[in-house]
Amino acid sequence: MTARAVALAIVLCAGSVVAAAAEGGPGAKRVAPPAGSLRAGAARAAFRVPAGTPIAGYGSVRRRLLFPDVFGLRPYAFWFKPHEGELDPLGARALVLDDGRARLVWVAVDLVAVDRAFVTAARRRLEAAGVPPGALIVSASHTHSGPGAFVESGLMGIVATDRYEEAVRSALLDAVAEAARRADAGKVAAWAGVRVVQAPPLTRGRLGQPVDPDLVVLKLASPAGVPIALVWSYAIHGTMLGPRNLRYSGDVMGVASQELERRLRVPALFVNGATGDVSPRGHGQPAALAAGRALADAAQAAFSRAAPAPVRALALGTARVALPAPYVSVRNCLGRWVPRGLTLPLGRALPRDAELVAGALGGAAWVTVPGELQTRLGREVKEAARASGARGFVAGYSNDYLGYLLAAEDYPRVAYVACGSLYGPDAGALVTRAASALIRSVGAGAQR
Repeated sequence: MTARAVALAIVLCAGSVVAAAAEGGPGAKRVAPPAGSLRAGAARAAFRVPAGTPIAGYGSVRRRLLFPDVFGLRPYAFWFKPHEGELDPLGARALVLDDGRARLVWVAVDLVAVDRAFVTAARRRLEAAGVPPGALIVSASHTHSGPGAFVESGLMGIVATDRYEEAVRSALLDAVAEAARRADAGKVAAWAGVRVVQAPPLTRGRLGQPVDPDLVVLKLASPAGVPIALVWSYAIHGTMLGPRNLRYSGDVMGVASQELERRLRVPALFVNGATGDVSPRGHGQPAALAAGRALADAAQAAFSRAAPAPVRALALGTARVALPAPYVSVRNCLGRWVPRGLTLPLGRALPRDAELVAGALGGAAWVTVPGELQTRLGREVKEAARASGARGFVAGYSNDYLGYLLAAEDYPRVAYVACGSLYGPDAGALVTRAASALIRSVGAGAQR
């Protein structure tokens, strides 16, 4: 399927870029808050999932039960083994930003991914808790050692997360709501600044192409310089702890965030980047601990060098991208001996569109991608942000999960990442063009 055969629908929400939330009726005079009116709050809440919840992330036989639990012997685990304790605590970290015209609730969760239903449920839970989300971003860290059984998708359940259990998702949403409620209640006047540094060489390319070494830090602090929170972004798969591990862990990203919080004493929201062709170089718990500390060192250096300043505006925008019908290319999975036209249609197992959410403030701009964007495509998005005068980053695994999104020339490879690319050769370009246009728009809007 070619790009011309696919409708690309980008809908920029009316007034979503530096939106006026308190406008009057027709002809009313708009009174915008002055520059520097941003308020921000951040908080963390621990996951408290039911005992017996499975561990998600790998479809390997090492994680699976010998037989599915058809007799109901385990309360929450059906396909996968229950977890066996924890290596490090998991949870949700929330950041609330509000400049009087635009509002964003951003929640980073120690999960392998989230689906659209999880985000919808989170929005309802926040509204019930008295925390109107405005724009909502839920970013999964992509740890492969977090809880499962919380995703409604049957396909994702069989492959990586186990059968959906309402009690598990509800427990995770409790943490999301608690973190957001506390963050909202703790909002104070805030300035923002961004810094980009080169991370240590901790990753490698899966397709023989260069990886992205950028580590981006968005720093929130009070006008007096008291830290409020940091959002840090880096592209790495949460697979340093392999499928033999059955204890909960945030993997290398969780180690780094906890170390940053220990040092800086503010919530550290990790947002994964364009990781479609990126893997960690090392594996095992000692390697994860060492790499986590190295990432914390780099992020702390960026945090200390970032110079927060009054925020002119919090710019927000959304776009919706129509996608081809999803399918699995059997050739990409099994080998070149398979005819190219042999595919496994996925019908309604996955959505037929993708929603992107972008934001900008303090010289930084970001855009969500509901899946695993290839490095070269992520760099295109960053270049688009740079054209508007912002330092951009991709917020991967955010608000949904649609698999891998590759460049058309890399899609025909016989490789795991191509096997997991479920919308054909043009989907990566479709999402990248929409994300680039959107991040360029909000980046420019934040400067007005």
